[in-house]
Amino acid sequence: MADYGHELLFGTFITPQADQADRVVALAQLTEQVGLDLVTVQDHPYQARFLDTWTLLSVIAASTSTLRVSPNVANLPLRPPAVLARSVATLDILSGGRVELGLGAGAFWDGVAAMGGRRLEPAQGVEALEEAIRIIRAMWSTDGGTVKVDGTHYRVWGAHPGPAPSHDVGIWVGSYKKRMLALTGRLADGWLPSSPYAGPDALPAMNAAIDEAAVEAGRQPSDVRRLYNITGSFADRGTGFLNGPAHMWAEQLAELTLTQGMSGYIVMGDDPDVIRRFAAEVAPAVHELVAIERDGRTNPPSSTDPQPSVTDDNREYVPPGSAHGDHEHATLDGAPRDRERAPLTTASPTSGTSARPAIRTSALSAVPTPDDGTRLSDVRVWDETTRPTGPAPDPNRRYTAHEQAAGGHLIEVHDHLRQELHTVRRLVEQVAAGTMDPGTARSQINEMTMRQNNWTLGVYCQQYCRVVTTHHTLEDISVFPHLRHAMPELAPVVDRLEQEHHVIHDVLEGVDQALVALVTEPDGLKSLRAAVDLLTDSLLSHLSYEERELVEPLARLGFS
Repeated sequence: MADYGHELLFGTFITPQADQADRVVALAQLTEQVGLDLVTVQDHPYQARFLDTWTLLSVIAASTSTLRVSPNVANLPLRPPAVLARSVATLDILSGGRVELGLGAGAFWDGVAAMGGRRLEPAQGVEALEEAIRIIRAMWSTDGGTVKVDGTHYRVWGAHPGPAPSHDVGIWVGSYKKRMLALTGRLADGWLPSSPYAGPDALPAMNAAIDEAAVEAGRQPSDVRRLYNITGSFADRGTGFLNGPAHMWAEQLAELTLTQGMSGYIVMGDDPDVIRRFAAEVAPAVHELVAIERDGRTNPPSSTDPQPSVTDDNREYVPPGSAHGDHEHATLDGAPRDRERAPLTTASPTSGTSARPAIRTSALSAVPTPDDGTRLSDVRVWDETTRPTGPAPDPNRRYTAHEQAAGGHLIEVHDHLRQELHTVRRLVEQVAAGTMDPGTARSQINEMTMRQNNWTLGVYCQQYCRVVTTHHTLEDISVFPHLRHAMPELAPVVDRLEQEHHVIHDVLEGVDQALVALVTEPDGLKSLRAAVDLLTDSLLSHLSYEERELVEPLARLGFS
């Protein structure tokens, strides 16, 4: 088994409790607000305590704008495949292409039979699922004639296909046993097991069965995306799979991606704090760990020329969206990064320029981001003039694309943090603009909207703070020890960076305290502005210092 290179996908698996319908929709909306990709819902039509899955998914899709939705998994014995195909296509059209189809052969046959469905033996269920997939795909294909499938369990003869979905809907099959795994490899777009029924130790054999069936059917194993419903708990100490601190979750999931080809992780449960932590601490760290490994595999180091010239095939690394040698880097959406800091208010920011060495470059296209010296807060959390510097690089040294990728990746991660910081500041301004007219009478709806604005801002800021903390933790436990060991003369710089990480952690705690003040104290917005100003000063200064000192050493020494 290996990493198939699929895009990483993170989502939630929410219980459709009918007596908590509003909360179910709110959890789905939270899934989108914290930046996850997908919300899924189990489908048990015979369960009287549950909302109907397709109706619920339609409401969720209408209540969100970017979130993908899927049953996890659709109960085929109670949903005729031709009708199910039209339900999926319709919701995909109405949602702008945000629907996937988790599909299962069926279970709990007493409940199925009680609702009027047929009771099938396991082998019959697999046969019925195979026929259903043929029918569903035929109903989505509007290029041919009428649908004609004369199966043992389903007969669709002469039905007109359509409508076609807005995008190529993936059919993700929940399977565990030999026949179902073989069907998954032959026909499915994805595999969707659950960790309580298939733990990590069971994945290699199951994956091998899917791969073998795919090859026998003339497909590539990578044609089948691997997703995983997961359950676990956050704790200070690790005691097993997904039972421990967030960084352990990230390391375990990244390992599954890199060794077992898993690329989608769907956290099971209805705890909003777990959803927030999964989105803020686990998903970004998995992205980072996988990206580092994939980049190393894509750009292997040259073994023949330790110092290739810029005319060799191993050309210098150029960050996406920038010209060769350009000092501007791109944001994640490809737009040029805005190096200007937008002030929170119309008042002039506090300015100051600290003495700092100029940026040192040595044939690097991955150029560190300069610190412009602007400061918004009167508070100083450290003395920048006491920052140590590392040894000067060799000005004649040239670097391969693989070598420069490490420093380039550090800058890209920092650029993401800078863009998120800009968004935090913009959100604060939006809240401020909504409260600038205290003399105007507010209706109850406007007051509820204002509370919702404050709550949304708080969720976003908390998420961002956790992302920063996760990034720093990854550096502290892996990158820094490696650099300190490989280059002892860089140790004072690494020590200082670690110290600044702790200081930034305290600054982030101040943001958390200001978020409480935002909704509990009359002057809460002023406190939040001051806290975010301090975060802006300290974080941007720190990121620039780190890039200035580490981009070139990372090109020589790598991440680990």
